[in-house]
Amino acid sequence: MRIISGKYKSKQIHPPANFKARPTTDFAKEALFNILENNFDIEELSVLDLFAGTGSITYEFASRGARRISTVEINSTHFRFIQQTVRQLDFVQVNAVRSDAYKVIRNPWEAYDLVFADPPFDLPDLEKLPELALGSALMEPGSWFVLEHPSRMRFNHVTGIFDHRNYGNVNFSFFKKG
Repeated sequence: MRIISGKYKSKQIHPPANFKARPTTDFAKEALFNILENNFDIEELSVLDLFAGTGSITYEFASRGARRISTVEINSTHFRFIQQTVRQLDFVQVNAVRSDAYKVIRNPWEAYDLVFADPPFDLPDLEKLPELALGSALMEPGSWFVLEHPSRMRFNHVTGIFDHRNYGNVNFSFFKKG
């Protein structure tokens, strides 16, 4: 796993072998950030990374200078790895939180400009995440919710969806809170 761009461009990050997380591929991550950079000034963003796993998306936002990033991971091993990596790279704008992502969605401590979620693909109720996030105080009107999901899932019925991208086995659906 590596950071694609920003201050730590090409920095390799090596999660422990016992990780169960599936980091977003470099190809998909690069495509995602091309979309985001064409729509946002990354340095002005407040970002929430749900189901952070290895922290790959958090590190990418931090390397690119995002103003504030909260990263949420429930697995204690993954959470400790994220904390350690954030300290090593001196990402002072990152707040790592060990919590259940659904609890954060239902009881957010603040609102974000962009919420990214990469849940386990076998997560129960994964298909309900966009509506939960968009209906939450987690996001202000105009904020984006980006969901990484398996190709078998479609969200055309969800109010606020405006784009879907497929990069091999990685799919992103984009939603905007009205």
